[in-house]
Amino acid sequence: MAGIYLHIPFCKQACHYCNFHFSTSVKYKEEIVAAMLRELELQKDYLRGEAIETIYFGGGTPSLLNQRDLDLFFNKLISNFSISNFKSLEITLEANPDDLNFQKIKELKSTPINRLSIGVQSFFEKDLKFMNRAHNASEAEACIKIAQDNGFENLTIDLIYGSPATPDINWIKNIEKAIDFNIPHLSCYCLTVEEKTALAHFVKTGKTKPVDEEQAARQFNILINKLNANNYEHYEISNFAKKGFYSKHNSSYWQGKKYLGVGPSAHSFNGTSRQWNIANNAKYMQALKENKLNKELEILTPEQQYNEYVMTALRTMWGIDFLKIKNMGRGDYFIKNIKTYMEQGLVFEKNGNYTLTDKGKFLADGIAAGLFL
Repeated sequence: MAGIYLHIPFCKQACHYCNFHFSTSVKYKEEIVAAMLRELELQKDYLRGEAIETIYFGGGTPSLLNQRDLDLFFNKLISNFSISNFKSLEITLEANPDDLNFQKIKELKSTPINRLSIGVQSFFEKDLKFMNRAHNASEAEACIKIAQDNGFENLTIDLIYGSPATPDINWIKNIEKAIDFNIPHLSCYCLTVEEKTALAHFVKTGKTKPVDEEQAARQFNILINKLNANNYEHYEISNFAKKGFYSKHNSSYWQGKKYLGVGPSAHSFNGTSRQWNIANNAKYMQALKENKLNKELEILTPEQQYNEYVMTALRTMWGIDFLKIKNMGRGDYFIKNIKTYMEQGLVFEKNGNYTLTDKGKFLADGIAAGLFL
């Protein structure tokens, strides 16, 4: 089983913290859609006929697509890939709250899309202004109600913690609001200062305080405790879900399944190699006008495959399967290096699977790096 990711590189405005590839001008939206449709044709054999399990519209802001755009994508997908029908697939569209009015929700409901990922980030106005989000607090709540009233049960929202604009009491209220809405899946991310973003500039010039690591760790622990107490499973470092509502698409990344990424900057993985498209809309479109792909390719060495497995598996509640490590010929190396983290109470082992403790979850990246070849 495999997945398809479609990167829609447009946003109404730039969030201060975001370093994803996008443009704030939608002038060439139709041309980008046409180029992506052509890429789907050129890449139809990339997954070698493997059955498609998930489709994910990411970005950027895919909710800027209209029904015609979506129809074009679905027609191209079903005619070029191993899809008998869309009903059995998980089909996710990322959306901003300011796009999700009643008319838009009804439009989306008429398509094969059956899961919405809503970029709420916070239910507080101060947070949203600090992040330079395009929506306001009332829109954040209203869009969830409209989506639920129109039959979208499989919802996930994004929330951000660790922000200088988010005291603990507001972070607790954000979590409680999500619980009260009975949202079955939450993706919660620590605010990160990425290079070449407005936030990085504000921190560098003293306009904004840097992220307080103690505050971030405290709010992460609040998150874990509140959601565990309300029957959410912490199945990946940043992801929590009610039973039966795991993200199949994102889980495929962590489980090493194949996926095709289409659109500017999109990444693909076929088990032995990784490739990524150029992060430039004009150059991406020009190449496809010539029936070419402007991309880079990397053949993964055995060492890289080991490192990738360690990095992704460690993030999940299923953990690292020692048998897989042993089959890679790295058993002795792994045991030697994991011992330190077990002694520190950051990792535990059960039935041959090595999993992070709650204490270790906030240090996941550093622990993975310590296990790399």
